[in-house]
Amino acid sequence: MLKIVLLVAAVLILGTAGAGWWAYSHLNGNIDSVDLDRAIGDNRPPKVVENAQNVLVLGSDSRAGANADLDHGDVSGARSDTAMLVHIPEGRSKATAVSIPRDTLISRPECKNADGATVPPANRVMFNSVYSVAGPACVVKTVEQLSGIRVDHFVEVDFAGFKELVDALGGVTVTLDKPMSGAKGGLKLDAGTHRLNGTDSLKFVRTRYGYGDGSDLGRIGLQQKFMLAMLAELKNQDALGNPARLYKLADAGTKSLTTDSQLASLTSLADFAQSMKGVDPATMETIMLPVAYDKVDPNRVIVAQPQATQLWDALRADQKIPAAAKDSPAKG
Repeated sequence: MLKIVLLVAAVLILGTAGAGWWAYSHLNGNIDSVDLDRAIGDNRPPKVVENAQNVLVLGSDSRAGANADLDHGDVSGARSDTAMLVHIPEGRSKATAVSIPRDTLISRPECKNADGATVPPANRVMFNSVYSVAGPACVVKTVEQLSGIRVDHFVEVDFAGFKELVDALGGVTVTLDKPMSGAKGGLKLDAGTHRLNGTDSLKFVRTRYGYGDGSDLGRIGLQQKFMLAMLAELKNQDALGNPARLYKLADAGTKSLTTDSQLASLTSLADFAQSMKGVDPATMETIMLPVAYDKVDPNRVIVAQPQATQLWDALRADQKIPAAAKDSPAKG
């Protein structure tokens, strides 16, 4: 999903100066933003490696507006259905994405919600509830508290935006090594390679009961598989050679985005994307935060130690992640 911003840089070449300015204004106006420094304050982890970047990518499951038609419109509120901390090391030639299971029990710090009201801290709350209670800035603060890593940027994509982005790409190709059963209204697919449109892609990344062990941990593997396939699709398409597709992608991409205030413009997104152009999806490492089943509630997981500390310490210092830090007692 991060690579979509690479396409934004080329929007300014769309035709005459007048048409280019209209395109710039329209796409720029699509982007929502949150001022993290103002929302979180000064109590944040220090930046350890100056030229490394840590980006929190959220997929929100809000059922508001166009999202209600896509999945269970009778469910109120919104949660961070997907959360990945993407670490881009100094040199920016590769990346590591750490998925945080949404059912992980964590300690939520004191936060300010969108209205400026104080949300008190709480222990043993599900990670994905933080978004619905206090918004994306509190998710960032929670991840920083959990990891000790300074989050430089965050990018959020909602249901409708995700669907539009996949459709603007013309679909995404995924390969399954085992069939997906379609349990509980999910997607039914045979083992093998499939080209998925936006609606089916959304079902794919949200499938839980119809694949693997039916757990949220198992779903993380599907989400990581799809993310890599989508990044490869973006890399392989010649968007610059097709202005109509370029604009469609940029419109879908920006319309689906909420970012931190430092990224909330086309020029900022383009500059950031340009700095990330050396990152190849083929070399991107995907990891699940090591977790263990909770002894009180086996339907929930807790952060596994010492694996999690080893993982966060390596990313914070921009060092190679030890193999032991990738071993999750609860595997899904």
